[in-house]
Amino acid sequence: MIRILLADDQALIRGALAALLEMEGDLQVVAQADRGDQVLETVRAHRPDVALLDVEMPGADGIEAARQIAQSGLPCRSLIVTTFGRPGYLRRALEAGASGFVVKDMPAAELATVVRRVHQGLRVVDPAITEQSLVMGASPLTERETDVLRASELGQSLRHVAQAVFLSEGTVRNHLSSIIAKTQAANRYEAARIARENGWL
Repeated sequence: MIRILLADDQALIRGALAALLEMEGDLQVVAQADRGDQVLETVRAHRPDVALLDVEMPGADGIEAARQIAQSGLPCRSLIVTTFGRPGYLRRALEAGASGFVVKDMPAAELATVVRRVHQGLRVVDPAITEQSLVMGASPLTERETDVLRASELGQSLRHVAQAVFLSEGTVRNHLSSIIAKTQAANRYEAARIARENGWL
């Protein structure tokens, strides 16, 4: 029996996935979480073999949850199951230690097969997203630029952004200029939107 943790902030999605997966004789949903920052604690408590993680959750996203599981040394593999098949998410998820990355619109039987393959130690990735990721390449933003863009996308003043990332206003302004140029955006808000859409944030 393959023990599964479902982590998704939408109860309806969790319920549907649990019902579909438990129709398979060898799969058992042993725990659920609705926040990313509950995942590691839930893995420790219930010892699942595979954690199915949504990307966008409160507390921490699924990619961060996958990283925490990988770093914990617990015998649990992570599979990202998301609505958002963004190439940047795929790259970040694999770098974080996830064993797979698929989108939610796949047939239930196919998802069950993916879970089994991940449990066997294989890496499973949606081929269409892989192709997009190869075409687009990695995020053009440096780690610092990513921090600045995250802090600035809430629409706060330059002074607030500078305080949030512990930089001077001039340095933040320079980073934002670089970000806008790299994303070919008109302003920082459009740059943030582009980065979000590509899964770079």
